[in-house]
Amino acid sequence: MQEQSPKVAFHTLGCKLNYSETSTIARAFAEKGFERVDMHQRADVYVINTCSVTHRADSKCREVVKKALKLSPDAFIAVVGCYAQLKPQEIAAIPGVSVVLGANDKFRLFERIEASRMVGRLPEPEVFNCDIREVKDFEPSYSMGDRTRAFLKVQDGCNYFCTFCTIPLARGRSRNGSIAQVLEQARAIAARGIREVVLTGVNIGDFGRSTGERFIDLLRALDQAEGIERFRISSIEPNLLTDEIIEFVAGSKRFAPHFHLPLQSGSDEILALMRRKYRVELYRSRVAKIRALMPEAFIGVDLIVGFTGETEEHFDQTFAFLSELDVSFLHVFSFSERENTAAAKMTGRVPDREITRRSQALHRLSDKKHREFYLRFEGQRREVLFEKKNESNGKMYGYTDNYLKVEAEHDGELVNQLVRVELGQVLEQGCFSVRHLQEAPSV
Repeated sequence: MQEQSPKVAFHTLGCKLNYSETSTIARAFAEKGFERVDMHQRADVYVINTCSVTHRADSKCREVVKKALKLSPDAFIAVVGCYAQLKPQEIAAIPGVSVVLGANDKFRLFERIEASRMVGRLPEPEVFNCDIREVKDFEPSYSMGDRTRAFLKVQDGCNYFCTFCTIPLARGRSRNGSIAQVLEQARAIAARGIREVVLTGVNIGDFGRSTGERFIDLLRALDQAEGIERFRISSIEPNLLTDEIIEFVAGSKRFAPHFHLPLQSGSDEILALMRRKYRVELYRSRVAKIRALMPEAFIGVDLIVGFTGETEEHFDQTFAFLSELDVSFLHVFSFSERENTAAAKMTGRVPDREITRRSQALHRLSDKKHREFYLRFEGQRREVLFEKKNESNGKMYGYTDNYLKVEAEHDGELVNQLVRVELGQVLEQGCFSVRHLQEAPSV
């Protein structure tokens, strides 16, 4: 009888950067003969890649550990990622946790398992927690799975130390690989048939700090790379989004007119308290530059509601600023105080009920702006990259270059294909119907 392969399951909390790193770890397990299964199935090893941005992310880690143990009481459970870096002993105290790995040590997870002959849950958890001050290496990674796009990590860490953020404590200083290394990763993605790549990192506009290169140089190099038909830039700081980058995207056939610009607050006083490196007028100028060159561009905005010291007047400034700003969507986050940050020592905490009220107001504004943005494109023709069949309703979905979601009847031949579509009406569920569909010519 053939011996069954050991099974491993992964659960990722937090950002796309975490997803790209989980995928890299998963490929290492596959090379060692492990079979990957879903998190709701029995496995020999469970890997939980954690986030520490909110209190909810911390408690979610505990919930996932409990669920894993119910499925497989003797499983080996590894907790890695940002929360593991910040609170290793706290995680080690969670019943059932076998090992805690911080920072770059998570990429050596399998080595830890193999070296310790970890075939089951250890009686006492081990903690391998890097001194974040000593983390200088950049670990390349990318994610790929059922979808038609990959998230390619090009940068890690951050030197900004915003008063609300634990990321520099969890991931260390800004660092990156070389342009040549990123191109090698892009070629590996292309070889797997992926059509779209999203560039991701903690502070991607800071790319080049480790290698003496520039982010714009990376974009130009990728634009010439073969095999990938569409690139997107993930969240980039407004002060690092230069005219040169905007003009490059406007003239590129591969880089999508899609920007994700964190604002956090529309009040200069709050931005100063947050220790952000820009003010409202600079942000306004970045949006204006994008709109002047790319009227069709999708512009997403990150916001923090209820930051310590945010008065009603500050919030009103934010709301008024966003109301007049030509952006497409608001990602609204309620402020969550984190230990060992400067914000934790500030006075003027906003009551939870008030944070909820302000958050709801911004969500309504976001819904209004999002629908208005969609309505601009009814009847237009754009290329859509379709994804696999949605099993819940039998439809297939995809996105245009400017991030408009499109719904169509499932056609397996169109999955992972760029298709020229005449957009129909905006449906109630916030996506376009298809008026006419014709396969796009090969690139």
